[in-house]
Formats: sequence, C-alpha cells, structure tokens
Amino acid sequence: MSIFKKIMTAIRGGATEVGEAIVDANSTRIFEQEIRDAEHHLTKAKRDLTGVMAQQMAASREVDRLKREITEHEGYATQALDKGDESLALAVAEKISALETELDAQQQALDSFDANATRLKELVKKSERQMAEYKRQLSMVKTTESVQKATSAITDNFSSSNSKLLNAKDSLERIKAKQQKFDDQMKAAEVLESENSDSSLEAQLKAAGIGGADHSASSVLDRIKAKQQKS
Repeated sequence: MSIFKKIMTAIRGGATEVGEAIVDANSTRIFEQEIRDAEHHLTKAKRDLTGVMAQQMAASREVDRLKREITEHEGYATQALDKGDESLALAVAEKISALETELDAQQQALDSFDANATRLKELVKKSERQMAEYKRQLSMVKTTESVQKATSAITDNFSSSNSKLLNAKDSLERIKAKQQKFDDQMKAAEVLESENSDSSLEAQLKAAGIGGADHSASSVLDRIKAKQQKS
C-alpha cells in the first residue's frame, strides 16, 4: 500500500510538472486570454453600475418629491390651524408623518445607492487603469518574445550554418583556383603560338640581316646615294 501511494504521488508530481510546462509554454497566450476575460467582466460591471446609478437617480427624484409634498402639506396644516380647524390640521399632520416615514426610507435607499455608486465608480476606474497597464505589459511581453525568438533563430541558424559556410568558402576557393589555372593555360598557349609563328621567325631573321631585301624609303635613298658616288 505504501508503494502504491508513492507511485500515485510520483504520477501526480509528473502531472504537475507537465501542467507547469504547458502553462509556461503558453504563458503569453494565457495572459492575453485572462486580460480578455477581465475586460468582459469589466464591461458587465459597467452595465451593472449604470443600473445602480439609474436607481440612485430614481431614489433622488423620489426624495425630492417627498420633500416637496411634505412642505406642501405643512402649508395645508398651517392654513387649517389658521382657520381653527384642528381636526383637519391633525389629519394633514398624519399625512405628513406618513410622508416623513416614507422619506426616511427613500433617503436611506438613496444614501446606500450613493455610497455603492461611488465605491463602484472607484473600482471601475481602478480596474480600467490596471487593465491599461496590463495591456501595455502584454505589448512589451509580446515584443520581447518576438525579439527573443528572432535572436534565437539567428543564433541557431548561424550555429547550424557554420559548417555550410566553411564548405561554401572551400567551394569558392576551388572555383577561383580552377579559373586561375584556365587563365594561365590560355596565356601559355598565346606565348607558345607567338614563338612558333612565321612572323616571329621572320622577325628573328630580319634582326640577323638574313632574308629578303629591305624596301623601306631610307634603304632606297641610301642605294641612290651609293650610285651617285660611283658615277
């Protein structure tokens, strides 16, 4: 039995860890939903507050009406006394007493509505300020989360692409070496062709004074001068 209890405790502990992991993984989403729920309750609270304020205004109007009616009947009682009709004055006084009793009840209701409305207004204002702060915090949390994800992605990509970058560098060096080898071969071929061409051989013979006659203008002029000297 003791072993079974320990197994159950271990299972509950594992479930708690899994639950906490789920909460941590979705903490921003949960926080955002909690704000939406709070906004919903705040909207309902405002509607309820308008109901309380409406009852407050109705009670205030009733208090004002009873006060006016009491004042009016006090005038009636005074007039009855002036006319010596005490029984009528007493009847009016009974009416005034009933009105004052009703006024006391309405005044108590009004005082209660006033106190509750004031308290609820303060709670609504406090909740609205707190809600605005939570929304600002949510915006900051989302921004921070996005930046952290971007940073993590960049770091992961850089780490995983290090070998790829090195491979790409090796490939580039091999391409450059191959192109340089091709250029060197082309230059060597040009030099070899130049050395083996007839024009190169003709130039070498001419430099050695071997080969065809020189028909340049200077050589022609030298020839004419030589003829003149002989004659």
